[in-house]
Amino acid sequence: MSIAQIKAKIISNQRLNGDYGDLEFESGIIAEQANPGQFLNVRVADVFEPLLRRPFSIHGVKDSKVRILYRILGKGTQALAERKPGEFLDIIGPLGNGFDYQPIAKSEKAKSILVAGGMGVAPLVFLAEKLKNTKPLVLIGARTKNEIICAQEFEASGCKLGLATDDGSLGFHGQVTDLLKTILEKTHPQAIFSCGPQAMLKALCEIGLKNGIDTQLSLEEHMACGLGACLGCVVLTKSGHKTVCKDGPVFTEGELIW
Repeated sequence: MSIAQIKAKIISNQRLNGDYGDLEFESGIIAEQANPGQFLNVRVADVFEPLLRRPFSIHGVKDSKVRILYRILGKGTQALAERKPGEFLDIIGPLGNGFDYQPIAKSEKAKSILVAGGMGVAPLVFLAEKLKNTKPLVLIGARTKNEIICAQEFEASGCKLGLATDDGSLGFHGQVTDLLKTILEKTHPQAIFSCGPQAMLKALCEIGLKNGIDTQLSLEEHMACGLGACLGCVVLTKSGHKTVCKDGPVFTEGELIW
């Protein structure tokens, strides 16, 4: 797999509900190489402020078009939200190691559950498209119903859907990991794929280990270089310190030391 630095033309940049946005750009090189769970390092503006690139999970790929999902939280994502179709983005990618989903995709009987917390839906939409023939169950958790996003995209891939909100405003009242526990009382999937906040991923590790389920976790960390050089996203694993950007962002339930 090769990593490219390109000037990619923006095709669309749409505001979704709340502070969320969906940006699509043209890049045959990245589209051909990309795997679910990998990410891109994007220079969000053509000026010196903000200086550092921003990492974004690959949200979707269709032909030569690539999508990223973002939430406006600071100067960087605000600058990205203001970019217009026809403009060009300086992008490095695809970066990191993605999900090992091929054994599930190749098996007609294998079942999997995708668990997303908040913005963790971003790489899982791409993964769901790859697994659509197996019709995975997708669980989305958020604090409130207004923060549930991408549900329709998962349904469009033929996925079954379960929703959980901390305040009970939509779906299961409680954390998405508690919803998962109730589901595992009745079924035993071959794999769990997940992305979301650290507390959720830690709980999923424990669930995966307790139930003997292959669990893959995409970590969310602050990244600067995206290439493992700056050591700004180091995590502790059973085989020593590793960088989320280069060695991850996907790790298995047995690797991490929390």
